[in-house]
Amino acid sequence: MIDLLKQWFSNDTGREQRPPDKHDLAVAATALMVQLSRVDNNEDDRELETIVDCAVRAHEVTPEEARAILDDARSHASDATSLYEFTGKLNDQLDQEGKQVILESIWRVAFADGRIDKYEEHLIRRMADLLHLNHREYMQCRHRAEEKMSS
Repeated sequence: MIDLLKQWFSNDTGREQRPPDKHDLAVAATALMVQLSRVDNNEDDRELETIVDCAVRAHEVTPEEARAILDDARSHASDATSLYEFTGKLNDQLDQEGKQVILESIWRVAFADGRIDKYEEHLIRRMADLLHLNHREYMQCRHRAEEKMSS
């Protein structure tokens, strides 16, 4: 009986669970960027173009594929009840360096409209915490993104 309960609560059906594919990871990362672009209730076109650019670079896809990922991510972000459904996927599949690349992209989206809103900064801090990135990594990602946006 106890084994049955453990199996039921762990959602383990006795078969191997397949890891999310690259598209799922790209959608999860992009959905975090979409959430950030919406935090100030104004999805700026510059932010959306930066999201597409980040997807092209990070996931090695074409701009058309990146726009499809963005559309999928916008849909998932609208249905999301928490950030954890995206950060959990990323934590399961990425190492610290991979998560830093995602956070740097998130910072680039924040810088895209030329200003950092206090709500954006707060949300990025929460995302970094959920991605298990420490303060030093958080600040390094911010500085790298700021340097790339200013050059």
